[in-house]
Amino acid sequence: MSQTFRLDDLMQMARTEGRIVAEDAAKRMGVTVQTIRRDLLKLSEAGKLTRVHGGAVLASGTSNIGYADRRELNTAEKEAIAAACAAEIPDNAAIFMNIGTTTEAVARALIGHRGILVVTNNINVANTLVANPECEIVVAGGQLRRTDGGLVGTLANRIVEQFKFDLAIIGCSALDADGDLLDFDMLEVGVSQTAIARARKTFLVADHTKFARSAPARIASLADIDTFFTDRPPEAGLSARCKAWNTQIVVAG
Repeated sequence: MSQTFRLDDLMQMARTEGRIVAEDAAKRMGVTVQTIRRDLLKLSEAGKLTRVHGGAVLASGTSNIGYADRRELNTAEKEAIAAACAAEIPDNAAIFMNIGTTTEAVARALIGHRGILVVTNNINVANTLVANPECEIVVAGGQLRRTDGGLVGTLANRIVEQFKFDLAIIGCSALDADGDLLDFDMLEVGVSQTAIARARKTFLVADHTKFARSAPARIASLADIDTFFTDRPPEAGLSARCKAWNTQIVVAG
């Protein structure tokens, strides 16, 4: 396989799987690990990937991975996270859910819940929950982001402000070593911040790939989160901070 084809395949692997493990990529492409490492170095120097121990991840920047690609990332892990989160959501609860593929997974896990009210700025969440006749759905109007079905902006904020939620279910694009929840869109961040302020409890749903990414806009801190649902434990320092903040960590799957 020529280097040009390998580079294209490596980028596709990074988009669909969240990261590249050099040894796995070498086996799949029938080349040596050293060859893959040289390819990853070339992509890193081009600003497309960021080298990490054992491989590489998509380079951090000011734009997110495409929504369709995100839907294909870590689907089993997201479903496990969603099931664990939904198990902690009681019937007859008032819930906010923000934009994201993991919150979509939580919506699917809520199909059997009874007497719930869900307010969301995520059209995909609303469409999913139509299948639950026991769910009242309120869509927070706002500027439609065609790329992912998100509704953002001042109007969405004003609608969310009218509620007092039992729970806010929040996803994020990245989670840094300081415990900050990060995202790419300031308008989306504003809606999530409003929901957190209007909720009695907040749940974060985020898989392990968020630890390897970065984004420019801060939503909140894990100190503001009651329970963090993920698929792998955070590194020891962040786990210790969560304990000090009384933020519960639930590792699903």
